Amino acid sequence: MGSGSRIVFPCRAFSLAFLVPSFTSSTQLSLKYFLAHTSLPPTAFSFLRMASSSSSSLTNGNDINPSNDAAAPSPPSASSAIDFLTLCHRLKTTKRAGWVRRDVQNPESIADHMYRMGLMALIASDIPGIDQDKCVKMAIVHDIAEAIVGDITPSDGIYKAEKSRREREALDHMCKLLGGGSRAKEIEELWMEYEENTSSEAKIVKDFDKVEMILQALEYENGITLCKNVSS
Repeated sequence: MGSGSRIVFPCRAFSLAFLVPSFTSSTQLSLKYFLAHTSLPPTAFSFLRMASSSSSSLTNGNDINPSNDAAAPSPPSASSAIDFLTLCHRLKTTKRAGWVRRDVQNPESIADHMYRMGLMALIASDIPGIDQDKCVKMAIVHDIAEAIVGDITPSDGIYKAEKSRREREALDHMCKLLGGGSRAKEIEELWMEYEENTSSEAKIVKDFDKVEMILQALEYENGITLCKNVSS
């Protein structure tokens, strides 16, 4: 979905049009109309009102420059959340590179992959000494930096250290975009723990990563959605 694609959210007697992923001035006008013509829970209303009155740092979907973060003031928390979630939209539209290279028709996105890993962690049997909630959280953030760097695979010829450097830089940018604070710190810690494989939870989530990929491959093969055989 391109930056000019329109998504319409039905809301009783009218529809609210958003431009995704850019949070542009026309979007803010639509959002103000939405706020004026519908009732929301107080927390949601406050969140959206703050976002509509703040300019987004992502007016251009490609305007990602972590080197400028230090000079930028921290935006209001709701605006930061909107910008962060808008950037995370790329996880929904970026296809997993391995399936693209195998000519899979309509391959899964990065977000598809992380979502099912999160479900795996949620429904897994209890294991003594394992924090299941932590596993769920780790599963849904472990590839979050790919919203900026994309899905880098061994076929790209990029050294592991360089891949980690790029992803860490992207993660730092995303945490700053979120405005810092406890939630950003939690995302950073979960990502680092997974990346460095330093806990039992990280090891289990890495297993989920492999199992999800195998399950997806079997589904593609059984669904005859490959132009080339998966085993080739």
